[in-house]
Amino acid sequence: MLDMKFIRANLERVREGARWKRIEVDLDRLVELDDLRKVNFAEVEELRNRSKVAGKEIAKLQGPEKQAAIDALGKIPDQIGALDDQWKSLKPEFDSLLALVPQPPDPEVPHGLDDTENVELRTWGEKPQFEFEPKDHVTLGTDLGIIDFPRAAKLAGSQTYMLVGDGALLELAVLRLALDHIVSVGFVPMITPTLVRYEPLYGTAYFPGGEDQAYACERDRLWLTGTSEVPVTAYHMGETVELDQLPLKYAGYSTCYRREAGAAGRDTKGLYRIHQFNKVEQVVICRADEAESRAQHQLILENSEAVLQKMELPYRVVNVCSGDLGQGQAQKFDIECWMPSRGWGETHSASRFYEFQSRRLDLRYRDENGKLQYCHTLNNTVIATPRVLIPILENNQQADGSVRIPEALVPYMGGKTEIRPRI
Repeated sequence: MLDMKFIRANLERVREGARWKRIEVDLDRLVELDDLRKVNFAEVEELRNRSKVAGKEIAKLQGPEKQAAIDALGKIPDQIGALDDQWKSLKPEFDSLLALVPQPPDPEVPHGLDDTENVELRTWGEKPQFEFEPKDHVTLGTDLGIIDFPRAAKLAGSQTYMLVGDGALLELAVLRLALDHIVSVGFVPMITPTLVRYEPLYGTAYFPGGEDQAYACERDRLWLTGTSEVPVTAYHMGETVELDQLPLKYAGYSTCYRREAGAAGRDTKGLYRIHQFNKVEQVVICRADEAESRAQHQLILENSEAVLQKMELPYRVVNVCSGDLGQGQAQKFDIECWMPSRGWGETHSASRFYEFQSRRLDLRYRDENGKLQYCHTLNNTVIATPRVLIPILENNQQADGSVRIPEALVPYMGGKTEIRPRI
């Protein structure tokens, strides 16, 4: 969340940022409640000071004057209690509004309504040119016997899948390649819980507002996470980390779950939009320094690009427009891989939050002067699969219906260089 002092000092910027992000929040009411809070606290402080002074003065008084002062002093606790009750009745509304205020987009974020207005920054690799009619990944996976949609639907409903044989091995190969790379550049690997309490989801700004996209285990008051960003970023929740530990760099592996509410009829065929998938996520926790945040943002973006380049996948990087940003993101870069059956398809998102998440998580450090500061946080996908199997299968298909395995994945596939139909 944002600091209330920042909101008041930059009210029009925050108001404009909310409009750009298409997030509705009553900032005028929030400021009004903050004014009431300040008056309330000032009155309570005045009463407490009066109580201290009166206690000393009573000893000097005599007779009726002393009794009157004692009676007045005796009323102060009730007056303070009434003021406390008054604020307690307003605080839930204040907290609720403050939790909804979005991080304003940084100046270099393009204005736009949705992902169609994201701005391409660069591309890498060559799109394949086929001398035959290429198949989409659904046909390829079915013909090769490595993806089974009908039996998965029988077991778990729509937007589910099962990877079989070399399909399962290919997914594991992709995950291991990504994990090995991110560890080689200094990230600490983690295997994280996929069931978490409300607090980590609130702290990372998925809640409130994202409940419809999450699976709830109501009996146990737990939620299935849609990304390991949640437990990894919240790993130090409520802590003050040491300055010399920063930046902290973690790579969380987990299975992820998303309801995809509101996606009915959109990308429901195949592996693009599914309810369960596996992901390696990189998270950085660093000092409250904008220049360092921006530098770390470029580094985590480069890490993901390096993995895609190893797998020889053509991709482009886009600067995400304001209307396609989440509540806490100051800026986001998406990586979109080339998928012959659909064009560019998003496979990675790299986000910069500044202190938005750490304020909600109470994640701090002491700077060189011993002053407490909120950390900055960033995250980016290292790899998410099976979505990334779409470009791997479609870009590497061959005229005979087989699929070439990218060279970097061959060692993880036991030396196998092609996927052919199972006999």
